[in-house]
Amino acid sequence: MMRLRLEGGRTNARQFRVIADLSDQYGKGFCDLTTRQQIQMRWFTLAEVPDIWSQLAEVGLHSKQTGMDNVRGVCGCPVSGLTPHELLDATAVIREFNEMLVGNKEFTNLPRKFNVTITGCLENCCHPETQDIGLVPAYRELDGQQVNGFNVLVGGKQGSGGYRPATPIDVFVRSEEAAHLCAHITLIFRDYGSRATRTRARLAFLIEDKGAAWFRKELSKRMGQSLLKAGTDMRKKNHTDHLGLNPQRKPGSGYEGPPLYYIGLLVPVGRITTVQMRGVADLADRYGNGDIRVTTQQNLIIPNISEDRIGALTDEPLFSELPFDPSPIMRGLVSCTGNDYCPLALIETKGYAVQVARDLEKRTAGRKIQPLTIHWSGCPAGCGLHQVATIGLQGCRSRQSNGDIVDAAHVCVKGATGPSPRLATDLMYDVPCDQLAEALEPLVSYLPR
Repeated sequence: MMRLRLEGGRTNARQFRVIADLSDQYGKGFCDLTTRQQIQMRWFTLAEVPDIWSQLAEVGLHSKQTGMDNVRGVCGCPVSGLTPHELLDATAVIREFNEMLVGNKEFTNLPRKFNVTITGCLENCCHPETQDIGLVPAYRELDGQQVNGFNVLVGGKQGSGGYRPATPIDVFVRSEEAAHLCAHITLIFRDYGSRATRTRARLAFLIEDKGAAWFRKELSKRMGQSLLKAGTDMRKKNHTDHLGLNPQRKPGSGYEGPPLYYIGLLVPVGRITTVQMRGVADLADRYGNGDIRVTTQQNLIIPNISEDRIGALTDEPLFSELPFDPSPIMRGLVSCTGNDYCPLALIETKGYAVQVARDLEKRTAGRKIQPLTIHWSGCPAGCGLHQVATIGLQGCRSRQSNGDIVDAAHVCVKGATGPSPRLATDLMYDVPCDQLAEALEPLVSYLPR
């Protein structure tokens, strides 16, 4: 597997076509979109890597520092700079931080992997509480004026003992200082993070051992200045996935064209064929400006669509496979890689996720289903973010009364990220996968978000 590094999920039609061509030439005709807004290519050999790298470089793509103990691809709102529902556009901050990291050996010998999300979106579209660093939109009154920036969260994680929401350290940072602050936090982890055992080699455990006050003091010392106390968190309570047709903010004072829109496409459990990738690239070129963005829900967004082209766009046949108006059950479906390609996973997840979701659609046909998320992880590492979903499923193997061992899942409910994060509550254990639709039907129908 090769993971391609994207900045906040940003890519384009030209890159999509090259990835599709490489996946046909060296792979098996598909790629995976991840919950960290990256793209994974599969089924090539080491001998083919130099040619893959060369072709990727021609379109501005690479796989540097996307595995091992590095700062992984930096996440953010997939419609940053486009949505009217953001306090500030975090794109420049993500880019500046990324430029500090890539190719810089100061950041390549960390105790463990390191995840970062930087977002100015008000609609809670990312999962910053699951990250080692989460910068979220906030403002402060400084010298009698409102200054927009970020509140700082540190030490969130999924695996190594389960979901631990990131800790607010009572810090507000202006956007022009945000990338440097993230760099200093990363280097504190490099210098003080545990290297004795990998199960405790995450920033969360450093915060647990030394405390948030110590961490804030160390960060202030490295920044060479006093830190501002946290401002007002501006995020809304509910989560938004950016699917469907949505108006963009006006490009600028010099723009005189029709209103612009972006369209969010569902990619079921993030697995996309090369034929579909070329189809998305064609739509991005034909109706937009070629830009494509990947979301943390494993979906895709095509931006910059003129209002007068919406009718023709929505008639495109590709939407029968990648819908922009999916059912509530499919809309919130997320899955990790599963044991097809991950040695840690106990069961195959993506196939079961789609199968159970389709069964639930049939069982609940005609009912009004409230918005919900259904997330699958194949093991306790939680790469499918199951502990922050309305309904979370963790794969397991279960011995039945007749002695057979079958694929099954533990079920947890009502997890959340956002301004009021909470760990999902365990509800059922060892439910065989062929009985999950029946077990989940009452939850899908009646469980409040």
